[in-house]
Amino acid sequence: MHVDTILSFDEAMEKYDPVLGFEVHVELNTKTKMFSSAPNAFGDAPNTNVNEVCLGLPGVLPVVNKKAVESSILIGLALNCKIAPHSTFARKQYFYPDTPKNFQTSQYDDPICYDGWIDIELEDGTVFHVEIERAHMEEDAGKLTHMGGSTGRIQGADFSLVDYNRSGVPLVEIVTKTIEGAGSRAPELAKAYVAAIREIVKNLGVSEAKMEHGNVRCDANVSLRPHGREKFGTRTETKNVNSLRAVENAVKFEIQRHAAVLDSGVAITQETRHWHEDTKSTTSGRPKSDADDYRYFPEPDLVPIVTTPEWVEELRSRLPEPPAERRKRLQADWGYTDLEFRDVVNAGLMDEIEETVAAGASAAAARKWWMGEIARRAKLADVDPAALGVSPAVVVEIEKLIASGAINDKLARKVLDGVLEGEGTPAEVVAKRGLAVVSDDGALQTAIDEALAAQPDVAEKIRGGKVQAVGAIVGGVMKVTRGQADAGRVRELILKTLGVEG
Repeated sequence: MHVDTILSFDEAMEKYDPVLGFEVHVELNTKTKMFSSAPNAFGDAPNTNVNEVCLGLPGVLPVVNKKAVESSILIGLALNCKIAPHSTFARKQYFYPDTPKNFQTSQYDDPICYDGWIDIELEDGTVFHVEIERAHMEEDAGKLTHMGGSTGRIQGADFSLVDYNRSGVPLVEIVTKTIEGAGSRAPELAKAYVAAIREIVKNLGVSEAKMEHGNVRCDANVSLRPHGREKFGTRTETKNVNSLRAVENAVKFEIQRHAAVLDSGVAITQETRHWHEDTKSTTSGRPKSDADDYRYFPEPDLVPIVTTPEWVEELRSRLPEPPAERRKRLQADWGYTDLEFRDVVNAGLMDEIEETVAAGASAAAARKWWMGEIARRAKLADVDPAALGVSPAVVVEIEKLIASGAINDKLARKVLDGVLEGEGTPAEVVAKRGLAVVSDDGALQTAIDEALAAQPDVAEKIRGGKVQAVGAIVGGVMKVTRGQADAGRVRELILKTLGVEG
């Protein structure tokens, strides 16, 4: 794959101002699809959650999903949007294999939510005000899987498979107004903005908000203009970025690529771009279409959505605790310092820790695992910690095994290895791998005798009153038992064997 020449980020910032815009697509978690009774479920066998409506067969008529409309209004209210008393659907015409109707039912010039805003807090506490242009309802397309290539993209693939299960799933597309003034913090702002949207929709209960499942996807628009110039540059749109880290990296790469192109005297091509996680780069997609290219026209088979003030206020009364207030409450409940809590928020792990605490772990243990071992492994795998495959229940079970004395902290990491390798629950991994702590006094005494015989000088120091030297003997026993001995009991037995009081 050809990777474009890029300028260093610092050089790009010395010459240009980035201008941003984001379109975040949120899949709603309704039981059925936007305009049909077909099931809305993730992970089922391909092409099983379909019916004649989402396949666009002749003679069928769509019916609007009321729950999806309510969820859309809730999102709009949470984003401080105005709710339109009257909104309509339109047909967005384009041909692609994953769109069986050859058009997408969406909203164009008459969205249900508009003119909103959200304040985004960056890692150092700086607040950035982002204005929302609109949040409109539409249906998702199907999913294409390109087979035979090395990148998973259509370029170089031998053939493609299409799964229509996702076709017709309810979507809300949240579109920002143009964002200026972010400067060198543009990549950080991109990540923080998408994280905030994900937090809001998950908090509302209207979406599973799992980016690894495609529940939240971001189209990131980037353009550059020389310092001091008011006119915007030509933008590109990196499509369907589905992790927080990838959003940050994609915006940073496009800034560096734009800068290199502009420095070479070549004009930027207005186009869509594809993000490649393996190379941390984008490649060209297709020339960016304008609204006229889609030949929008009013959807003739759907009546307008009419929202009364009473309905909107009833939905407003359902809004949960605002995210900012929730963060304050959780920090107080968990007893984290400002630094500890900010690190959790910046890592995007607040939900995972909350779920782990709710499942029975202490707040300290939940933070230890998610911010420590799980985050470390996720970094090595280059994925978000939430996508690593460790559930809150797994963390709780491992902690219970430690508390019961069945395993120690060192063995717990080996247990996590087994869980991630698909060997079962933590208890099953302990049994299969023989990881239980050795607490039998007979087996421990044998290992202690061997360790004392191997280090007679240390044994004499302990007898002479240097009790702290017992650590060397404990280490020898742990080595013999492959870290599976009960260290506390080993220490007791060593002192007893040497006739020394602990």
